[in-house]
Amino acid sequence: MIPSNIQRIHGPAKGRSTVSIFSGLVFAVAYDPDMAADIVDQTRNTLAFLDKHLVDAGSDKSAILQATVYLCDMSMKPKMDAVWEEWIGPPENWPQRACVGSDLGEGSLIEVVVTAVQIT
Repeated sequence: MIPSNIQRIHGPAKGRSTVSIFSGLVFAVAYDPDMAADIVDQTRNTLAFLDKHLVDAGSDKSAILQATVYLCDMSMKPKMDAVWEEWIGPPENWPQRACVGSDLGEGSLIEVVVTAVQIT
């Protein structure tokens, strides 16, 4: 039996949620809904989308415990890292993070999956 206290925030893709919440933990995924042409813009758009998901779930980037960044091309990592470092802020916000190369499909350069704590 599925616990009744799981909350799900559905996204635009059929069969998937962008956020699931259980016992004060937020599990979220973000990507660039606009599919910008380069990794810098896709990273910025993805992180803005993630910010929205976290706020909708009662959290924010300061409460991220773990993040996995999926890149379609690992040679883009330094440019993605520069945007990430600007976005994540001071060391007290830094989650445990991994970066993995992955085929994300046509046009998608980055996806970010996080686990965070609800703070509101």
